[in-house]
Amino acid sequence: MTYVITQTCCNDATCVAVCPVNCIHPTPDEPDFGRTDMLYVDPAACIDCGACADACPVDAILPADALAAAGQEGYAEINAAFYEGRAPRPAAEGGPVLHSWGAPSFARTLPADFAPIRVAVVGTGPAGMYAAEDLLLHTGAEVTLIDRLPVAGGLVRYGVAPDHPATRRIGDTFARFHTHPRVRMYLGVDVGTDITAGELAAHHDAVVYAVGAAGDRRLGIPGEELPGCAPAAGFVAWYNAHPEVAPDMVDLSGTERVVVVGTGNVALDAARVLVADPDALASTDIADHALSALRNSAVREVVLLARRGPEDLACTAPELLALGRLPGVRLVVDDHDPRAWAAIEAAAPGDKAALLRTAERERVDWPGTPRPGSGGTGERRIVFRFHSSPEEILPGAVRVTGAAGPVGMAAGLVLRAVGYRGLPVAGLPFDEATGTVPHRGGRIEQTPGGYVVGWIKRGPSGGIGANRACAAETVSTLLADAVGGALPPPSGSARAFGRLVRRRVGQVVDARGLAAIERAERARGEASGRPRVKLGTVPELVAAARSRRPRAR
Repeated sequence: MTYVITQTCCNDATCVAVCPVNCIHPTPDEPDFGRTDMLYVDPAACIDCGACADACPVDAILPADALAAAGQEGYAEINAAFYEGRAPRPAAEGGPVLHSWGAPSFARTLPADFAPIRVAVVGTGPAGMYAAEDLLLHTGAEVTLIDRLPVAGGLVRYGVAPDHPATRRIGDTFARFHTHPRVRMYLGVDVGTDITAGELAAHHDAVVYAVGAAGDRRLGIPGEELPGCAPAAGFVAWYNAHPEVAPDMVDLSGTERVVVVGTGNVALDAARVLVADPDALASTDIADHALSALRNSAVREVVLLARRGPEDLACTAPELLALGRLPGVRLVVDDHDPRAWAAIEAAAPGDKAALLRTAERERVDWPGTPRPGSGGTGERRIVFRFHSSPEEILPGAVRVTGAAGPVGMAAGLVLRAVGYRGLPVAGLPFDEATGTVPHRGGRIEQTPGGYVVGWIKRGPSGGIGANRACAAETVSTLLADAVGGALPPPSGSARAFGRLVRRRVGQVVDARGLAAIERAERARGEASGRPRVKLGTVPELVAAARSRRPRAR
């Protein structure tokens, strides 16, 4: 029996570090690391020790004989397919089965006699927390964690779909650093509004910006500003109880068809949540208002609109595989263009397009309303329409291209899922073309002591684990600058910064306040049989942070 990596793989390569036989690839030092959908266990080399499963932060690694019970049988084939035609990795000469490790590397360290540096990390999502983790584990640095929201987590809290609870567990790994003795936390502080980038830099040796990509790309077509069109990123934030998204942002009560423009993971998340059984979502931490809207939803069909063909799907294979296994949901490929099904049939076993062979093939009547299939009126379905682009959004409809020319598609809601986009940070340079802060190895150009990590550094690409390697590069650059004397010394102390923040912001949340929010949300969840019920407004979060643990009697 071998172990198998499954859907929730976060790609942060923790499993690679503990594997005694080097059977998990790609590794961080291999060219295709960060370019594959996930990591893969070599079934021919795995010795069934289980070290990888114990180390996995998101419980993505299972024994092969447990896949059926988890409904993830296809992942054994996906893992094996990665190694087909690849040369085997040689074992250590003269050794048993264990492979020879490379020479140990300690690139991200400071000399033993180097005075501790003080580093601010702006953003508490995966990118910021991987950077903080690196600094805390490899150096004696003091770290200041800052976030404009009064709660930590970033995209782990507000970007991961509620039906992916295992993926959210990476947050537990980061949470252990919130109370680290060398960490100070200031949540609910907006750099650029409450304090300036210059003031932040004046109190720290270095500042790492991990602010992500809070904006979204536009379609650039007429009608995009109509009420029936919204960013998929906003929809994701809506069902995750983001405090800056109104509970009434989405009304699904009179909408039978939703069109999602794009085929990336965000598009698939939106489609999956829209057609999922609300009773199944009721056991997750989905926002209360979203659960209520989905219970009253009239949505029967979600269309995923793709400009290119199945061979160019933007989603990962694990997410596509999961989409075809939703209970009570039909997966359909619109047969309006013969190129689509031809590409599916021609796909090699390891190609994503091959996963659509189990989908139904149907010529859809787009001007009409969604019609149920053999499952009856309560049936829902997801339809892929390839080789199509939206041309204009109209009230209650969208006009799209097709093999036979434009076609009108009835749609009560259009979600654009064509990518996130970084936003400028006051006081920092910004590249409008890429939506990123210009940098070299993470070092912000013309900003001594300033660094970037995550999507604001490299653009909105890569999942949670990709930020680990990204953070390693930035921290390495930062430490090299520290040793080389390139960091401007701070003029203010840590205490002075704390006084400045609390003078500017009256409702700062610290680590104790964050723990109080956690307790409050879990208590609300326990009362309703859910893992947690999120507090969905800034006042609610701040009020919970100010509460205190009840005294023991």
